[in-house]
Amino acid sequence: MITAPPWSTIDTVLLDMDGTLLDLHFDNHFWLEFLPQRYAERHGISRTMAEMELTPLFNEHQGKLTWYCLDFWTRELDLPIREMKREIAHLIALRPAADQFLAALRDAGKRVVLITNAHRDSLSLKLERVELAPWFDRLISSHDYGFPKEDPQFWHALRQDLELAPERALFIDDSLPILRSARAFGIAHLLAVREPDSRRGHKDTEEFAAVESYPELIRSLQGRAA
Repeated sequence: MITAPPWSTIDTVLLDMDGTLLDLHFDNHFWLEFLPQRYAERHGISRTMAEMELTPLFNEHQGKLTWYCLDFWTRELDLPIREMKREIAHLIALRPAADQFLAALRDAGKRVVLITNAHRDSLSLKLERVELAPWFDRLISSHDYGFPKEDPQFWHALRQDLELAPERALFIDDSLPILRSARAFGIAHLLAVREPDSRRGHKDTEEFAAVESYPELIRSLQGRAA
């Protein structure tokens, strides 16, 4: 059980999307299984050779805005990335009780903001499949600012855009580098996610307390014992 966030001191809740509200299985399957296979077919090479070509390219761009940009990967790989994502969109799914947590946040009067590195087209596809938008005051893609969440400049842009008080904000994300970036900026309350991908089991969240389940957070928000 995690230590409950000090809800009375939190005005704004910042939430990641993939791996936090949505099961990361869709994204992991797309980038690690579906795309390498299609890349191999497109370029007439083996799956093993495809992975050998893709892995250093992925490593080079991970954590940069290009890593999350569908236009970049469409050009770089000569593949219709948007259309390919739509082919397996049936895998897009909420994490258990994530929508109930969003409803509880709204009932508690918190300002709720989605901050995602996902490209706007990826965001739109996921919002088609899962009804998330009504729960949020704002939906922000890092592409709006030109910097990923890993970059300190993202957080400066966010503070100006939202008139954000970092000391009165809670941020939940499944990425440890992004949580560290938020901490360096001054976001006071941080939570990782224990199981972002339902098919891959628990992950080590290192120095960060982690969300084990959303019902647990809901109970703390509503002041109920577990």
